[in-house]
Amino acid sequence: MVYVVSSLLCVGAHTCVEITGAAAERMQPLSAAPTMLTIEQEKGVAETAGSEFRECAVACPLMVVVPAGKFTMGSPEGEMDRTAGEGPQHEVAIGKPFAVSKYEVTFDQWDACVAAAACPPAKDAWGRGTMPAINLSWDDAKQYVAWLSRLTGKEYRLLTEAEWEYSARAGSNTRYSWGDESGIGNANCNGCGGAWLLQTAPVGSFRPNAFGLYDMEGNVWEWVEDIWHDSYEGAPTDGSAWLQGGDTNYRVIRGGSWHNEPELVRAAIRFDRHREVEFDTLGFRVARTIRP
Repeated sequence: MVYVVSSLLCVGAHTCVEITGAAAERMQPLSAAPTMLTIEQEKGVAETAGSEFRECAVACPLMVVVPAGKFTMGSPEGEMDRTAGEGPQHEVAIGKPFAVSKYEVTFDQWDACVAAAACPPAKDAWGRGTMPAINLSWDDAKQYVAWLSRLTGKEYRLLTEAEWEYSARAGSNTRYSWGDESGIGNANCNGCGGAWLLQTAPVGSFRPNAFGLYDMEGNVWEWVEDIWHDSYEGAPTDGSAWLQGGDTNYRVIRGGSWHNEPELVRAAIRFDRHREVEFDTLGFRVARTIRP
């Protein structure tokens, strides 16, 4: 059955709840004037993979519920263009559903945080609005999720590296979420085809993956929570962030960008950057812990 159902309730400029999909149908009508998901709404959302919700009008990203599950993280030794940091492959179990922003955080969302004096200004290169926010450090991204958590009273955060790859693969085990060949017009990269040449594209300009997430591969590199490690030797297998060992100043980026060739937007690709660097290839997306 296909549901085309949406619930949206807003109070003022930055307090609203939007729920779509089967969960919205089960929960209509919404109670008086919630400014965040109630316990019952949160339970309904968690039970329905693919449900979408937004907890405030401008600043909050549209979130998609990703189901619990298992996947093989990393790339096999024989994968074309593989780097040493992508192994060894290991099984990871994501024990609970969580929510991921449907798109990379946009300048509209970032600028709302700046207007609230909670985030520093960020320079654009090709416009603002629905363009992905760029020139942001890991520390900047952490400021945004901290502010979003204060604004909503919910746990917004960066994805862990394992959550990121699980979300990017969306059930696939190929080089890209759509297959083993980069093809034309599947992502925004240098050599991937499309209307945007060597610049960012507005979020959502390419097809989503099987989880309904856009631009997981290409457009901008995305900061995740984890400290950089040269390989997956000793990595957690429960989807949690790897925060032990290594230099806490170096964090992981995932997904590749508009600047990179197709081999550098593969689902397994990973690199490190100093937490304070800011480039026009660097952005992020957010996660939200779902309770109970």
